[in-house]
Amino acid sequence: MKFVIQVVTNANVKVDNKVIGEIGKGFCVLIGVSNEDTKEVADKMIKKLIGMRIFKDENDKTNLSLKDVNGELLLISQFTLYADCKKGHRPSFINAGKPELANELYEYIIAECKKEIPVVETGEFGAYMQVSLTNDGPFTICLDSRDL
Repeated sequence: MKFVIQVVTNANVKVDNKVIGEIGKGFCVLIGVSNEDTKEVADKMIKKLIGMRIFKDENDKTNLSLKDVNGELLLISQFTLYADCKKGHRPSFINAGKPELANELYEYIIAECKKEIPVVETGEFGAYMQVSLTNDGPFTICLDSRDL
């Protein structure tokens, strides 16, 4: 499982030019699922995401978590995080999770995050989406379950 976590001042996602998810200060998270991923893997990733202390405190140190700043989440499924670019110039997505599994885990992640964070917005699984955000810092973290 892969999360690309972006600290944002605001972010939104559109489908068919209609905003379906929008947040203020918080994390915009792109979520990639592989066929090896499980709910147990998702739990580890969620715990790391929610606990990540990457917001600045009063001393300008990255020391505060999402909860500490009353941050919001925008969670977006993105199978292209598993692009394999080793051969040629056209990426292969063979390492991305099968749609049924990926959607099940994406929905699980959303439900679990909602237990911890009051504002959780989402994209639409499998849809063509347009994501807009203001990256704050910029501050972007790539989190891979293989590293946990």
